[in-house]
Amino acid sequence: MTPNELILDSLQRRLKAMHSLWYEAVDTMDAEQVNHVEREPVLPIAFSLFHLAQIEDGSVSMLGGPPLVYDEGWADRMGLAIADHGKHRTVEEMVGQRIGNYEGFREYQRLVFEKTETWLSSIERASLTDVVVARPFPPQIASTFSARVAGEVGITRLDAVECWIYQHGLRHMGEIEHARALVGLEGMTS
Repeated sequence: MTPNELILDSLQRRLKAMHSLWYEAVDTMDAEQVNHVEREPVLPIAFSLFHLAQIEDGSVSMLGGPPLVYDEGWADRMGLAIADHGKHRTVEEMVGQRIGNYEGFREYQRLVFEKTETWLSSIERASLTDVVVARPFPPQIASTFSARVAGEVGITRLDAVECWIYQHGLRHMGEIEHARALVGLEGMTS
């Protein structure tokens, strides 16, 4: 295998494993647990679930993958209290996030994860080094983890997948693992 093939193979396996954690988390929680607010301003699990799925949906599309799964109809199908991923909102604004139709959310999440995995299985390996955000970074990017990871020329497609999808997904899975304890559930990994 070439270095790019090894990197992509590893990334595909890691994303699939991360998605399996998300599926397991969703399968072992119910809507009441997902919408529980321990105390303000602690965000409900519903925030992390929708936030991650919608950010991943948008990231894959921005990186050259298929168009968004999400459209205005999804907010109603999921029964979202706030039809926004919340990336640029305050905790106080997003503490009200709820998922009213948990099965609708699960369908959306599944479609997004399948879109990501299908896209990664067909991506041109040479495109991993393409710069997707060049330096100097705009303000919205400059303060992100991906800006810290970026090389001299900017954020590559590989950097973006690693940061915007994989690292972001694991970060929010950590929040969910902690929040599961607050609703009487066990963590996901040892």
